[in-house]
Amino acid sequence: MLFGAMNFPVKPFMSELELIVELGFDYLELTMDPPQAHHSLIREHAARLVKSLQRYHMGLVCHLPSFLSIADLTKSIRDASVKEMTDSLVVASEVGAIKVVVHPWYITGLGALVADQAKQYGLEGMEAIVEKADELGLTLCLENMFQEAGSLVDPDDFVEVLERFPTLKLTLDVGHAHIGRNRKYRSLEFIEKFSDRICHIHASDNSGKEDSHLPIGAGNIDFRKIVKALKKIGYDQTMTLEVFSRDKGYLKNSRDKLSTLVARAS
Repeated sequence: MLFGAMNFPVKPFMSELELIVELGFDYLELTMDPPQAHHSLIREHAARLVKSLQRYHMGLVCHLPSFLSIADLTKSIRDASVKEMTDSLVVASEVGAIKVVVHPWYITGLGALVADQAKQYGLEGMEAIVEKADELGLTLCLENMFQEAGSLVDPDDFVEVLERFPTLKLTLDVGHAHIGRNRKYRSLEFIEKFSDRICHIHASDNSGKEDSHLPIGAGNIDFRKIVKALKKIGYDQTMTLEVFSRDKGYLKNSRDKLSTLVARAS
């Protein structure tokens, strides 16, 4: 298993990379959000980024912008959101990303009152994003969300999307899957149902109420069962620790705990 960590995009991404290197991670998951990690800034410093990754023998996963609105009821906002996504994909390709994570569309506000229409907008936007990823030869991994996002929460929600886009893979966010109803078993259901489509993992802990990004062991997620289920399907790819704390020791400790669970499951 390769373990990675994510930059905090309000800080310069190159300084974040240096910190993640010091902590001994295998790769950087570069979230391409403003103000400090927009695709235009990444392109500006692309040569330096690639050189640093090579020097430190680090891999790179990119995470497309998290807070765009490809299912917005306003067409101009949808179009701008899709363009930001596809422009980010181009830069991800230029800096050598091994895979790219994408959030699904959000259905909030008035969109919740016309959910079918908003869903159709989301699918149309996703089609453009998938086509661009395929054109660039990038592995695109769609992430599961939680109830407040309004879409793609439970495993059954993904059936239509993954059938429609055969090249699309799945990012299992264990923290997201543990929020709200049915949280105890949702990650295990994802693993069982989509054993051939899971291509990336996000790991953080929580108490089941909110996406608090706690260190592993600080919440009540049963990571032992989840790691065991992943090993059962032969998953041995990338796992990003999404543990956000001022004390980066918690990030390293979380990685070490998961690494131990993986070793024991083997």
